[in-house]
Amino acid sequence: MKLVSYLSNGNEQLGLLVRDRIHDPSLLVPGAPGTMNRLLENWETYFPLLVEANETLVAGKSPEAGVALSRVQLLAPVPHPASCRDGYAFRQHVATARRNRKVPMIPEFDQYPVFYFTNHHSVAGPGIITCMPDHFQKLDFELEVAIAICKKGRNIKAADADAYIGGLMIMNDFSARTLQMEEMILNLGPAKGKDFATAIGPWLVTTDALASREVSPASGHTGKCWNLEMNAL
Repeated sequence: MKLVSYLSNGNEQLGLLVRDRIHDPSLLVPGAPGTMNRLLENWETYFPLLVEANETLVAGKSPEAGVALSRVQLLAPVPHPASCRDGYAFRQHVATARRNRKVPMIPEFDQYPVFYFTNHHSVAGPGIITCMPDHFQKLDFELEVAIAICKKGRNIKAADADAYIGGLMIMNDFSARTLQMEEMILNLGPAKGKDFATAIGPWLVTTDALASREVSPASGHTGKCWNLEMNAL
């Protein structure tokens, strides 16, 4: 299932995307949340019902016509996340980067997930990203995968993590590298070099739609893995 957030009469609206048409969940499931945040807060109640509604749309058995994707302005799929955390990197990348700098691998990397808090108020969807002049000094982006968490939890074990993942999104992590390098000399950061924009979307793909792409995890790992392709153009 593909979920989007878009503008409808100037207001944020949750939608189901099927064959380039967006459908209002409240017309398919009585009482369905109208925004992504409300859905994530009530995921266990409404997600199974929306999966059924989506299957009905895919089968062409619903009279609900929806609106053409080309006629709406998409927002970030999760326009107002409660928090946004960016993981350091996968181990192979970290080890290679440190080896290239002739420094040893950090043993603490394997003890807990390392991340930084990025600005959840600067999340953007498809379209223009606003930058200050200083941001263009070595402006960079990294193509990443974002995970939407669909229920509350703390210190979740890896073996239990799949139950907390609502879906995946494409994410572009923007960085003003000159600012970032200046900040990190002080061993506190990144800060302003990262907090101006993070782009996600254009839609959230729920894990049920990725079942055919599941692959076995690497040796010593647990949880779902997917064989997916991403391109930065």
